[in-house]
Amino acid sequence: MPRPASPLPEIFLSTPQLASRVSRDLKEGRVRKLAPTIYTTNMTEALDSLVRRQLWQVASLVFPAAVITDRTAFEAGPSKDGSVFLAGTTPRDVALPGVTLRAREGCGPLAGDTPFVGLHMASRARAYLENIPASRARKGVARRLSRAELEERLERDLSTRGEAYVNTLRDDARKLAPSLGLVEESKELEALIGALLGTREARLRTATGSARAAGKPYDQKRLELFGRLHGDILKEAPSQRLDPFRPGEDRYLPFFEAYFSNFIEGTEFEVDEAAAIVFDGRIPQDRPEDAHDVLGTFRVVADRAEMARIPTTFEQFLESLRSRHARVMEGRPDKSPGTFKATENRAGDTLFVTPELVLGTLARGFELLRSLPDAFQRAVFMMFLVSEVHPFVDGNGRVARS
Repeated sequence: MPRPASPLPEIFLSTPQLASRVSRDLKEGRVRKLAPTIYTTNMTEALDSLVRRQLWQVASLVFPAAVITDRTAFEAGPSKDGSVFLAGTTPRDVALPGVTLRAREGCGPLAGDTPFVGLHMASRARAYLENIPASRARKGVARRLSRAELEERLERDLSTRGEAYVNTLRDDARKLAPSLGLVEESKELEALIGALLGTREARLRTATGSARAAGKPYDQKRLELFGRLHGDILKEAPSQRLDPFRPGEDRYLPFFEAYFSNFIEGTEFEVDEAAAIVFDGRIPQDRPEDAHDVLGTFRVVADRAEMARIPTTFEQFLESLRSRHARVMEGRPDKSPGTFKATENRAGDTLFVTPELVLGTLARGFELLRSLPDAFQRAVFMMFLVSEVHPFVDGNGRVARS
């Protein structure tokens, strides 16, 4: 006969009033022990899975009102070795299945810290400030981020949230510093932010940070993606295809390239309609902009001299990219033909490279592009590079395929 379920919560703290009952339930198999004084009524789930699922509730029972800080304030969960770092009144480590709560003595909640399941999450300014002091990994990961990791976080905040956000963060950290006893660390944080913004001299430890300080920031995640594509392309030897050019027929392939390049973007015409636009100049009165998209694309891909141009410098690459976009989008002046975007653009849930990172990301991508030995390999890489960066307001797919 199954034992009756305990009315106690799934995770609970034993108290003197509950001690005898908990002891009885433990012996009779109605509860399990997670740590000293911490028990669970969940008798089926693996304990390490249970602790991670109920992590913050468990932490609040062990260290009530503690502040989630140090590297955990950024990682928002256990580190790779299971460590969770807190600041509270009682410095000690508490081992749980799959997780170790590591509390140090520290300041309680301050302005900007957010109440969080019986704890407080350190504000972003506090998190940066409390990660400035160096720490060594004695057992497992270090309590604080390394200076390089901190620099990467700051550069990412600059990229995604902007300079005004980081300046506010710096000002907030300066206000918090006396309460945390981290006035000198606040000065170090200011120096690091100033170096990334190019307003102060300070040693930078990451490629992304150095690029930003030099005025050429780039999207690190996109560059990693381009690196993987570059490696995969080099693994495959492309088959050679003869030039299809035949006198008198050289306009048909560019026509279908332009037709389908627009068709997959949603600019749909019957083939006969598109042929009349391209070859006879018949622009439908009800769809002049769509017609110019097809015509502009055709004029680019049918220009054999343009198609034979191979940029050897980044400047030539930018000039080619802008000039092709200007020709493809000449019928849509509202889309800023030939001009890089000034605001973010997205497709569904995909946010493309932010405007300030466009030039730097294209420059890094072009370095990879130039090292590909085959024309077809370069074409594949170029199409992906332009599509993924999305440097223009519109027409990125058409230009990428041209």
